[in-house]
Amino acid sequence: MKAIISIEFVEALQSRLPADLQIVQVDQAGDFDGDASDAEIYLSAGLLKSAVLDRVLNAAPALRWQHTPSAGVNHLLTPVSLSRDLILTNSAGVHAIPIAEFVLALMLDYVKQLRKLHELQTEHSWDYRWKDGIFLQELSEATVLIIGAGGIGQAIGQRASAFGMKVWGSRRQPQPSPYFEKMVGENQWHDLLPEADFVVLALPLTPSTKNIIDANVLRSMRRSAYLINIARGALIDEAALFTALTEGWIAGAGIDAFVTEPLPVDHPLWSVPNLFVTPHISWSSPKTRTRTIDFFLENLHRYRTGRPLLNVVDRYAGY
Repeated sequence: MKAIISIEFVEALQSRLPADLQIVQVDQAGDFDGDASDAEIYLSAGLLKSAVLDRVLNAAPALRWQHTPSAGVNHLLTPVSLSRDLILTNSAGVHAIPIAEFVLALMLDYVKQLRKLHELQTEHSWDYRWKDGIFLQELSEATVLIIGAGGIGQAIGQRASAFGMKVWGSRRQPQPSPYFEKMVGENQWHDLLPEADFVVLALPLTPSTKNIIDANVLRSMRRSAYLINIARGALIDEAALFTALTEGWIAGAGIDAFVTEPLPVDHPLWSVPNLFVTPHISWSSPKTRTRTIDFFLENLHRYRTGRPLLNVVDRYAGY
């Protein structure tokens, strides 16, 4: 049996792979160090480009299973991929802890004005005035609406609950959760917007969720509300977001994912003062790679022993 392994994982994986498993390495450009034509398994790169995926698939006609280190799979659903009888599994769950912590960090930055305080430090300014200076808020008793209460959404809800927040969520199939006071269906979250202090996007990008946050949604939010996106950039109509932030429809936003990445240097969103731009990094942690490798090895054992794989993606549903 042969596997194609993205070069970023080879060093960490080699000593843990079965002795009888042949390996072909593939780099970020889709170049191999051997013959991939008879490979059955493909552990792809974390930042895999669609064109590179197609190149790999065309060079490996015998592939049966692809595992991606990412949770989102929209970039992998190319016509070439969908034309193949492939099993696709993702790494949903391995990023939940760092992403959930990142969301809480964005919330805390907003209510405690951490960037403003750091600015005062650089200016050697001791500003504690209540009226004309800074005024800090609390997360306690604030309401967060998590749109997409799957694995990552649950991890966010758990941590928000620990801060004393009111946690609401939506998901395709609502289920009770110990961390959520309220859980609604995927089309019912609009009614909750006027009461939410924070709105967090943690859902996959599919044709039905593209631009799910549009001008109408942004106008339905509180003027004091804060929007956070740690999922996919195309969930938000970026032109509407720019207008909402500059005209004061909402108080601010922390956005970790954009339609075009890297965000172009001349993009107007860079200069919006009440927008915290981060470079799609909320998933980042040394432990993420360890969890990804452990998860792949578990699925590899299942594949080789004929057991059902974990995290199988419905490629036509997009998650």
